[in-house]
Amino acid sequence: MPSAVAGPEIERLIQLLARLPGLGPRSARRAALHLIKKRDALMAPLSSALQVAIDKVQVCKTCGNIDTQNPCTVCTDPRRDQSTIVVVADVADLWALERASASGGLYHVLGGTLSPLDGVGPQDLTIEQLVARAHADTVHEVVLALNATVDGQTTAHYITDLLQDANVKVTRLAHGVPVGGELDYLDEGTLAAAMRQRTLF
Repeated sequence: MPSAVAGPEIERLIQLLARLPGLGPRSARRAALHLIKKRDALMAPLSSALQVAIDKVQVCKTCGNIDTQNPCTVCTDPRRDQSTIVVVADVADLWALERASASGGLYHVLGGTLSPLDGVGPQDLTIEQLVARAHADTVHEVVLALNATVDGQTTAHYITDLLQDANVKVTRLAHGVPVGGELDYLDEGTLAAAMRQRTLF
């Protein structure tokens, strides 16, 4: 067993950083070393930002986004299209769509997808709140922006069934060849979906 090269406080910092997505033990060590070397420029501001996040960040009671205000910035933006709700599994998906400026509507974060194998059922997600929002007179379309996985598609079908009696159009994201994609590198499922959903040129 290798001997420790740093005190328990630094080892604790490394262990905490290693829990972040995309960081393994080696990357966490490099990140910790960088933070320590640049402690005045990075560590103090990071510590302050983390404290603000602990004190002020909350989950939006309307859509499930996270923000420092409740309702969140997206929900309170008067320029948003109130007639469209874009349904996503996670806040990261919402942020990705916003980065791409792909939607001008409102959002609804489910908090995951249905997964019987993992014990995630409808009661574990915010599906009931979505159905209630979809029944509002101002809502005309619900866009299911869920991953093209088995769990994502199962969730999409389940929600579609629940929205049968709502006076809304239920749509989903197109699946197929990505912009800049080469056919030779795509998997068979993506190619098949692209062929089924082909459009006029």
